Amino acid sequence: MCGIVGYVGYQDATDILLNGLAKLDYRGYDSAGIALVHNNQIKIDKYKGKLEVLAGHLEGENRPGKTGIGHTRWATHGKPSDANAHPHPSEDMSIAVVHNGIVENYKSLKNELIENGVTFASETDTEVISHLVRSYFDGNNILEAVSKTVKRLKGAYALCICAANEPGKIVAVKKDNPLIIGIGENENFVASDVPAIIEHTRQIYTLSQGTIALVTADSVELFDEDLNPITAQVEQVTWSAEAATKAGYEHFMLKEIYEQPDALQNTFGSILDGEAIEFEDFPLDKELLSGISRIYMAACGTAYYAASYGKQIIEKIARIPVEIDVASEFRYKNPIISEDTLFVAVSQSGETADTLESLRLATTSGAKVLSITNVIGSAIDRETRYAIHTNAGPEIAVASTKAFTTQVICLYLLAIELARLSGKLTPEEYKGYRKAAFDAPEYAKSAITQNDAIKEIALKIAEAQSVFFIGRGVDFCCAQEGSLKLKELSYIHAEAYQSGELKHGPIALLQDGSPVIAVCTQSTELFDKTLNNIKEVKARGAYVFAIAKKHMESEIIDEVDDLLLIDDGPDELSLIPAAIALQLLAYHTAVALERDVDKPRNLAKSVTVE
Repeated sequence: MCGIVGYVGYQDATDILLNGLAKLDYRGYDSAGIALVHNNQIKIDKYKGKLEVLAGHLEGENRPGKTGIGHTRWATHGKPSDANAHPHPSEDMSIAVVHNGIVENYKSLKNELIENGVTFASETDTEVISHLVRSYFDGNNILEAVSKTVKRLKGAYALCICAANEPGKIVAVKKDNPLIIGIGENENFVASDVPAIIEHTRQIYTLSQGTIALVTADSVELFDEDLNPITAQVEQVTWSAEAATKAGYEHFMLKEIYEQPDALQNTFGSILDGEAIEFEDFPLDKELLSGISRIYMAACGTAYYAASYGKQIIEKIARIPVEIDVASEFRYKNPIISEDTLFVAVSQSGETADTLESLRLATTSGAKVLSITNVIGSAIDRETRYAIHTNAGPEIAVASTKAFTTQVICLYLLAIELARLSGKLTPEEYKGYRKAAFDAPEYAKSAITQNDAIKEIALKIAEAQSVFFIGRGVDFCCAQEGSLKLKELSYIHAEAYQSGELKHGPIALLQDGSPVIAVCTQSTELFDKTLNNIKEVKARGAYVFAIAKKHMESEIIDEVDDLLLIDDGPDELSLIPAAIALQLLAYHTAVALERDVDKPRNLAKSVTVE
């Protein structure tokens, strides 16, 4: 996600902030800015674009100040622009705030502030924080003002706040999003990640959930949400600077796999507003729905498998017919698109060339066009009237992980909202589906916590020449994505089949010891059918690794060679932990084969050519 750096000490803050933000460059961002406190005034410089744009504006300028905060932004609310860049000030420039994460209830807070006469200068959720802090600030107790503010915020966030009237102080707040304090001599630092401060200090506090920190040049005081003093243990960073950019993980991909619970939280945190689902840039209501008779989706690669999931889940819950196509094929098949079609373009980068051309074709055909992307302001985002943003944060590794699972949760939320508006769900059913979305981050962890067991299974897969993936329904979508991940990372040939199709040809490929990875998380009939298919391949000498739910253990354990059990949860979202398990399997297989995990051969992160 975004990058935060804060400094208070005896040195001029500008260079320290810029250098710290540069060390967070790997995180991805679309704008950058700093705020400096000097002579009881706050001076803010912030610009759309790379850090070099900000540095260029500051070159030759005198920007004194020994207290400051800086930020690199990955857009979530509001497109990349100077106005939407951080830091965000209060109207009277007495408060400045930088923020990572999502304020879920920002709309209601913004409306309240507007009613009280506040004028907003940006489209962001962050700006409500600076105005709220100002409303509680009496001029000499910034800590108390921040405490009152965060009690009103819902969501996941990390904050760094300074006040013009209290130079030499920074208040930092951690809720779900990472934040650390670096301890120096006559100076202290705040950062969202270790690389920003590692050249200055290796002694840090890693803030725990709900911690509020008051940071000055010679002290760090830690408090709980009610401002009761708390203690924390100083940690010594032993990583190299290169390893620090990966937060201690061996590869960016592994780091991004582990980030998925937080990414899912950020995704639905920007969509779920209290009891309602609100897509910020897609005003879905009964009037809009009345003009939609069918849905058409186009995507490529991993996004296509997310779209395949979307087709199944929308048709199951909302009962609206959905057609999907690989974007490179869609463009040349003279597709039937009309004004009552909702065309959905799914892309991680928002720059995928074939998907971009597909949505242009849909637009000229009169369709209502919706994009699901991870990059606000990307080409696809700019060219669609409606948009849903996954808010997964940047992915550095070429192989997509958190982009896929956040696309899945977006499509799930779209399905249940379509079903609610069309009367296909009772209020109680809708409430249950909605709650399942809130539980998705914990559901995801049920795969991540089994990393070591998956690593052992990967050592067996690494010896294979070819691997088969099978599944039914939503499980087949997961099998397809798992097969793609293994191919991308390990270079082992892998294919996914609908379980029931094995006997129609592919079973001829099986030999003694052939690995078959069975995804069987769907309840009752589909599970029973897949179990029969597992018996078929076992009878022909296959090695079977299965992914199932805990309550299925007694029925399946004697039929497979290795079994990974995810938590019991709704069938509609079981793809999330199952997909994460297959991401880890592909990752560890590639590591065992000494592949370049983050940059697989012949592949690019964003496919911008046809």
